[in-house]
Amino acid sequence: MTTAKFRPDIILFNGYVATQIPHAPLATAVAVGQGCILAVGGNDDVLNTAGPETARIDLDGRLVVPGFIDTHIHFYEWALQRQRLKLEDVTSHEELLGRVHEAAQGLPANQWVLGQGWNESDWTETRMPTRSALDQAAPANPVLLWRCDMHLAALNSVALELAGIHAGTPDPPEGHIDRDPTGAPTGILRELAINLVRRIITPPETPQVLEAFESASKALYRRGVTGIHDVRLMADQDGARAFNLFQKLDQDDRLGLRCWVTLPGHHLQHIIALGLRTGFGNDKLRIGHVKFFSDGGMGARTAWMIDPYLDAGYGMPLMDMETLSNDIGEADAAGLSVMVHAVGDRANRELVNIFETLEARRTQTGSSKPPIAHRMEHVQMIRPEDADRLGKLNVALCVTPANMLLDINLIDSAVGQKGRWTYALRRLIDTGAPVMFSSDCPVCDPDPLVGIHAAVTRQRSDGTPAGGWYPQNCVTVAEAIQAYTSTPAAVHRAFDLGGIAPGKKGDVVILSKNILTSPPSRIPKARVDMTIFNGRIVHRRF
Repeated sequence: MTTAKFRPDIILFNGYVATQIPHAPLATAVAVGQGCILAVGGNDDVLNTAGPETARIDLDGRLVVPGFIDTHIHFYEWALQRQRLKLEDVTSHEELLGRVHEAAQGLPANQWVLGQGWNESDWTETRMPTRSALDQAAPANPVLLWRCDMHLAALNSVALELAGIHAGTPDPPEGHIDRDPTGAPTGILRELAINLVRRIITPPETPQVLEAFESASKALYRRGVTGIHDVRLMADQDGARAFNLFQKLDQDDRLGLRCWVTLPGHHLQHIIALGLRTGFGNDKLRIGHVKFFSDGGMGARTAWMIDPYLDAGYGMPLMDMETLSNDIGEADAAGLSVMVHAVGDRANRELVNIFETLEARRTQTGSSKPPIAHRMEHVQMIRPEDADRLGKLNVALCVTPANMLLDINLIDSAVGQKGRWTYALRRLIDTGAPVMFSSDCPVCDPDPLVGIHAAVTRQRSDGTPAGGWYPQNCVTVAEAIQAYTSTPAAVHRAFDLGGIAPGKKGDVVILSKNILTSPPSRIPKARVDMTIFNGRIVHRRF
């Protein structure tokens, strides 16, 4: 308990406060004011700091944790996607076509039908929506539908024609156009081939995007998320614009989240020349890591594998490994931290090799480590012998447990029993490397409770599969909460975040159920009852 210098604006009492502070892990009351945590301790001591204007809120035993930090979210895409055709709950090929047809009926000819979220691996008939099928659903409107993993998209003939994609169109670098036996495009585009279409879609006007940003921020409050690491999906398409919009919101004091914004790896030389550094910024907007891709995704069969898929080849690297190694070395020498997307076991092995070489070179030269650790993104499939090497590297791991729920059927069919090496959360944490959780939204709903339940039970919300999917890789609830709070803060040297203690920022979440003490099967029934951001209540249910 620390006595407040200022009278608090809010006192939360009669709760179960999981502070994430090792020397003082539990409390029952928290005082918040001036945008910060002022006092933490027992009910009586904290209530004694109240002034006449202090709001006293009885938590009735609810769980209090620091504000959640989603360390890998495509916020710009999600904010706009929330205004588009939602396909996450589609259960069949026929239902998807019906949704597209219905959406097209309400649009003028030639206006785009844009949707995202379908996952054919969970359908009884696991076929993708090709050009011919989409032509029947929407013959007059261009259609672009992103698969749930954002590594593959489906288009109809109108969209292909507008994009100038035909039999003679070569595959772009780091992308692939699926073709039928005659060489004609099927309508399926993989990886950066999707940019051939995205570049011809007129972006929304700035006021519309700003409104979408603020609406999406409120949606995150309802999920207890107060901090994000916005990971640019297609940096050249709208990366600069997105960063400018973050800046405008910050300058206008309208930025309602703590944001780290990544920079595109293919602009590394410009980034170095400008003298930018990971962590530059203020308490609401900072420059994040420089992002690279080593491979694609399993759904598109572009994740790079050591052994071939059961139904495809080996996937594909999206970057030459020697070039990637050189770029990481240059960034490291310039004081920049990198994040590298790696899904397949071959991609993860190559990346571990690169970081091992970097650390060996650092030992030989005596060069210093970057202030903020490099990151490996997803680490979806990694062989045990490669995972065991991670703890010796200056690398943090960002994983997406909720994605596992989308991928169970996919992985079973694509790699069989080797699926035991995917989403190996227990093994990753046991390496000693810092592990952070994220949603990869819009791939998954950005609700941390969904990710926590997935990591703890390795089951869908309905309890399937029974006993959990490769349950040896389950983690505890406490570990999952840390991966959304204190670990991201520590990795990024945001020492005023990730915990509930005097002097920390006033970012606090109150859950309806104490998921630390209740059975894990009850986690899906928990809700975010209150979110406090920067000392202000931004969401409340009680």
